[in-house]
Amino acid sequence: MVWRTAILTASDKGARGEREDTSAQVIRELVEEELGGEIVEYRIVPDEQDDIIASLIELTDYFQADLVLTTGGTELAIRDVTPEATRRVIEREVPGIAEAMRATVMQKNRAAMLFRGIVGIRGRTLIVNLPGSPKGVHEHLAAIMDQLPEALLMVTGQYRQ
Repeated sequence: MVWRTAILTASDKGARGEREDTSAQVIRELVEEELGGEIVEYRIVPDEQDDIIASLIELTDYFQADLVLTTGGTELAIRDVTPEATRRVIEREVPGIAEAMRATVMQKNRAAMLFRGIVGIRGRTLIVNLPGSPKGVHEHLAAIMDQLPEALLMVTGQYRQ
């Protein structure tokens, strides 16, 4: 199964072209090499709720991605609003995936408790918030990679018991 995957980076500096988006590169590599996914869209937006919301809606409804992976905007800074934006577009939350990411990464790095990312479903798309750093992206995504195929089968309606 090839999973249609979209990447959304929330970063003021990235949106202005002042920072290379190495976190998205990590996501791309993990999705293509370990999940067998195909990147159908990639974009960078500033840390603005309305921009994140509009992009999430477009990536799920227009591009019909099976999986949307966001990076950035998930910590405690005032401009970190990705979880709030995600919560406004999802129909159902999947707390176990976010809890698994935090719990796994906290075993090595206690700062993972500051990660506020959420996971949820919009239509037939799974949306997963990831941290903004390449290391954080790798650790958090690796923590759930083994369960993503089964989750995606369920979300897309292809799961057979």
